[in-house]
Amino acid sequence: MMIPKGELYMRILVISDTHQNVDSLRRVLLAQPTAEVVIHLGDGEDDVALLKPSFPDKTFLQVRGNCDFGSNLPYNGTYTAEGVTIFYTHGHLFSVKNGLELAMSAAREQKAKVLLFGHTHHALTDYEDGMHIMNPGSAGLGSPSDVLSYGTLDITPQGIVTNIVKIQ
Repeated sequence: MMIPKGELYMRILVISDTHQNVDSLRRVLLAQPTAEVVIHLGDGEDDVALLKPSFPDKTFLQVRGNCDFGSNLPYNGTYTAEGVTIFYTHGHLFSVKNGLELAMSAAREQKAKVLLFGHTHHALTDYEDGMHIMNPGSAGLGSPSDVLSYGTLDITPQGIVTNIVKIQ
């Protein structure tokens, strides 16, 4: 769905699994200048720490991933934007490689309308039983056949739009 120019909305940049690919994270942040909030879904705590000072106009939210060794970040978070509650997690503690039931249950416990997770390195957008689901894929690490990607989450007066963007 295209959002008409001038329409009020909030864009949230969703990124995961940068795995020390700071250049990729920088390119993504520069490619989405209208994103007010950046949610990093883990496996890149140090990457965000390096770039955050260069983007003082953005709010950064983060959770720890299974490769964020020694991290003090939480494993899950919630954020409410324009009245929409978002539950975000890396996903490894919810066994997202084996299905989304546990993560969806945790999101529902928080009364979330959006579930964001990473860990699998495979991009996904879905809508199930009133919940928008998105995994932005990996923005920093993959096999030669993998496509690096990130996500955008737009909250508009007409509804919620999730989108996966391939990194060029």
